[in-house]
Amino acid sequence: MSKNNSILPESDKMEIAKELGVYDKVKTNGWGEVSSKDCGNIVKKALEKQDRKENNK
Repeated sequence: MSKNNSILPESDKMEIAKELGVYDKVKTNGWGEVSSKDCGNIVKKALEKQDRKENNK
């Protein structure tokens, strides 16, 4: 079993999962059932949000 070393807070991951339509899969089966493509899309969306946040400072 791997240790969770995520920098992104769980609440942010869940919000993005909802936006991308994979929240139900995460809620039902956990993150292990989310495809690598969807995980990549979550990371991409998180980076875009962080970039927008930094540019608005």
